[in-house]
Formats: sequence, structure tokens, C-alpha cells
Amino acid sequence: MKSDELENIKHVINGDYIVIPIETGYIKPNENLNSIIEPAKELMENGDYLVIAETPISVSQGRLVDEAEYTPSLTAKFLTTVWSKYLWGYILGPALKIKKRTIKNLRKLPEETKAHKEVVLQLYGLKHALKPASEAGIDLSNAPGTCVSLLPENPEKVAKDLKKEIGKDVCVMIIDTDATYMKNGKYFTGLPIAIEGIDADNGFFGYLKGQLSENMGSTPLGCSEKMDVETALKIANIAEDYQKSLATEMKTIHSVKAVLGSEIDEVTIEDLDSIIHTPAVIIRKI
Repeated sequence: MKSDELENIKHVINGDYIVIPIETGYIKPNENLNSIIEPAKELMENGDYLVIAETPISVSQGRLVDEAEYTPSLTAKFLTTVWSKYLWGYILGPALKIKKRTIKNLRKLPEETKAHKEVVLQLYGLKHALKPASEAGIDLSNAPGTCVSLLPENPEKVAKDLKKEIGKDVCVMIIDTDATYMKNGKYFTGLPIAIEGIDADNGFFGYLKGQLSENMGSTPLGCSEKMDVETALKIANIAEDYQKSLATEMKTIHSVKAVLGSEIDEVTIEDLDSIIHTPAVIIRKI
């Protein structure tokens, strides 16, 4: 793509890379990903990266769970109130110097979090439910009503299938904002899945160890190509940098009302479709 053509396309420069956002409406449950694929076909060049957030993939796969259908157990209530809100919100969180935003959010956990903990317990087990927040990569902020989206199924296959549909020599990557950490040259995450080279499914124990390790940023869940972890993390974090710059970013349940004007459990598909979404970005080396 020539420089004069690029001037007519929304983009930003991040170091040695050009970042081109793909903007869409809300990708609905069981809807195809054509709103990402078609502009990718048009804009991408050989050697480009297409980095896609995990939630639109999950929602398109219909991987939604209605938390209102779950009755919190005593364990879920304990993990929400005693463990997450008080122990992590007031003692362990500050002691381990976790993000101030996370501490603030833990201290004001809503009642609905108890049902959320029950979902984590039933679907992923205690190892993930012990994590005080962002358990198992479940996304509460980009789903309607009392639904949440789970991580996508087989993200590596999804990435490879999307590359075939685009029909160019590009790399497709699916990422999650939950962290990958590094200690003694080894990469790991609490998330249930990650690309080869990142030790995954560590749940709370990965999160706890991570507080004493280096935070490497967003986690690549699946990739259409084999690549070294360092490169994958670099590309994932360039994409995440762009997402953080958006006024419509809904990183936590507490940011939903600010963006959509609705309480988290009252959000409709129409609400979600009322804003511009950026489910993917194209990243190109300059």
C-alpha cells in the first residue's frame, strides 16, 4: 500500500509499526466474522498481522453463559466476599502492589459476582475461582444482560481458518488482555489456554506467581503461524496499546455504564451495537 493510499485510511504509528483498526458493529451470538474478514481482505498485505480480541470470536461461536441461571454456593459466596473483596481488596492486593484500579474494583464487588464465582467454580474449578478477578478469561463486559462470554474454542484453528479466508500470506492472532508473565526466562499465564511456549492453565497459582514476576502484557491464545513467544507478545501488546487508547474500551464491568449508560446486567444487544467496536487491528512493519 502506497503512502498516499494510507493517508486515506485510519491508522496510527506505534514505533516501527503501522496499526490499522478494523471497526465494526457488535458481532452478535452465532454471527459470522465477515465484518472482520472483508476489510482484512481489502486492506492487508503479505507479511501483515491481524490481531483479534478473544471476545468477538467467543460470541460468534455462541460461547455465552447466563449467570442468572446459577445459584451461588457457600464456596462461591466465601470466595466473593471474604476472599476476593476483603482479603485481596484490603490485605493481599495492597501487599503485593497489584493495580490500584483492581483493588478499587475488588472493594466494590457487586452482589452478582457471587453467581459469577459459581460459574467459574462449575466450569473451570477452584484453581481458577481462587483468582480474585478476571477468572479463566471470562468476559463480563461485552455480553448482553446477565450473560458472560467464555474463552473461544480452539483459537489456533480459528486463526488458521481466518487466514485461509483472507487468502494472503499473513499471520492471524487471537489475544486476551489477561497477562502473560515471565520468570527465569519461562513464560506462563493463569489463563486456561495460550500459544505454544507459554505455560497455561495455572489459574490462581499462575496469577500469584505472576505478582512476583515480570508482567509481559496480553496473552496470545492462538496463532495461524508458529512464532517465538517474544514476537507474539510484542505484536499482541501493540494491538492492546491501540485498544487502550479508545474511548469505548470496556475493560471492566465498572466501565460499562460510563460507555453505554447502562448497568452491567441491563445491557442489551442494541446497547452494544450502538457504539463502534474495534474487534481487530492490522499491524504492519514499516
